Amino acid sequence: MSGYEGDGGSGDSGSREGSARGGGRSFDDDRRNSSGRQRSASRSRGGDRPRTSQAPSERRKRTDPARMAAFDVLREVDESDAYANLVLPPLLRERHIRGRDAGFATELTYGTLRLRGRYDAILATCVDRPLPGLDPALLDVLRLGAHQVLGMRVPVHAAVSETVGLARNRVGAGPAQMVNAVLRRVSERPLEEWLSILEKEAPDALTGLAATESHPLWIARALREALVGNGRSVDEIGDLLAADNASPRVMLVARPGLVDVSDEDAWGDVDLVAGRWAPTALRLEGSDPSGIPAIREGRAGVQDEGSQLVTLALAGVPLSGAASGSAASASAASDGAAVSDGAVPDSGARERWLDLCAGPGGKAALLGALAAQRGATLVANEVAPHRARLVAGALAALPDGVVEEVRTGDGREVGADEPGAYDRVLVDAPCTGLGALRRRPESRWRRTPSDLGALTGLQRELLASALDAVRPGGVVAYVTCSPHLAETQLVVSDVLKKRSDVERLDTPGVLRSVVRADSAAEIPLSDRDDVQLWPHVHGTDAMHLTLLRRTT
Repeated sequence: MSGYEGDGGSGDSGSREGSARGGGRSFDDDRRNSSGRQRSASRSRGGDRPRTSQAPSERRKRTDPARMAAFDVLREVDESDAYANLVLPPLLRERHIRGRDAGFATELTYGTLRLRGRYDAILATCVDRPLPGLDPALLDVLRLGAHQVLGMRVPVHAAVSETVGLARNRVGAGPAQMVNAVLRRVSERPLEEWLSILEKEAPDALTGLAATESHPLWIARALREALVGNGRSVDEIGDLLAADNASPRVMLVARPGLVDVSDEDAWGDVDLVAGRWAPTALRLEGSDPSGIPAIREGRAGVQDEGSQLVTLALAGVPLSGAASGSAASASAASDGAAVSDGAVPDSGARERWLDLCAGPGGKAALLGALAAQRGATLVANEVAPHRARLVAGALAALPDGVVEEVRTGDGREVGADEPGAYDRVLVDAPCTGLGALRRRPESRWRRTPSDLGALTGLQRELLASALDAVRPGGVVAYVTCSPHLAETQLVVSDVLKKRSDVERLDTPGVLRSVVRADSAAEIPLSDRDDVQLWPHVHGTDAMHLTLLRRTT
């Protein structure tokens, strides 16, 4: 929690800022005694007075567990390409960090990751060498200190001394002196003044905005183009980037038929507020979702409201023609026989639904709960075995007979292997994840424009496979957690150029039909046949949805 102020502690308060750019005196100046002789960086010689009021042995060599946890997560993210949301919670449990300390570690970790670009730009003016030349561990310490000084309500003396203690403990006594000097230079100006400096030094407005709102410039450009391409004002880019840096609310999904919102035993003693748009969504106020009985039992889950909306929309589209029939299609697939594109089985057959890229299983679990209410069955396909296991776990609470299979397979092959076998197909395609930067802040620093080529090729193949796998009259939902035009509108357009058997549906109209009744008229959607959600507009991840029907 950002209001935590730490316990202060005493650090190298007497060390200078001379190594910082424009800091005047150098470290060497500070190390000379009255006779001009240079003294050690860590202690005085002869009769010199120590540089602080403390003896060297008394200076703080450690920092508190919360700060050390944040540092260790940042190093794991950097060295192992891990995701903070997967590393931090178990680490906090392992080290028995709870309550306010856990909240402090969480804010420090995620805030530093989100605002890394901003802090790097500020630190670059306070360090006398290029930041890429610094030891990565030292740079992470500086970022953590900068966030405490500029982004949290931590007193400057506590932020500096505790970060110096962290540096001593994790990177050594020598670098700790530099940390002390640099952070004191950072603390000379309030955040607003630093941001003004960055804006003035930028060559253009978007570059300045990318620096102050901590986004790589290529991502800021892509998001600006996505706004315009979806009929929104280019002037919204500042609000969008700022929304990416806001801590998202914890949203829960109450899976229909599995849990009732009014069941106090299922939710325990937590504060829940109805979601803004999805009838299945609940906002959790200030609590750990892992302790909620319904979540432990798989009847509910943690899921962004935008993710819930796109799933509800696929289930809400009226179908044309009869169901594909689970028994006939499953038998044909198992025998290796092709299912005729135009065949319409017995009208009493159960609908078959497919989640083509099901891992880790959140959308599949909601889709399965909806399928159970409709008498339909669900096949969940996932290419990665470990993610397929996660899917199986997410679906465990569904009634018997709903899940036909959780399979491990290449989604690009399903259309050829099972043509026309499904009534509804969800394609939650692998993407850059630019729509979930507020939840996975490290993604913005890992992705590059070169990633788009491979991803968009895969997205086209998956969508084409899904259109082959759905029967005539059935529906495909193309979903990405990215607003990038290359991953959304262009993928759909390119695939449809090669087909004459697909029609676009009124996706905004379908979405309005599945939102909460009191919100249907309020949800802001562009005048297009697809839907793009936005963090700064809808309070959701930037999910894209296009609904398509296979025609005869």
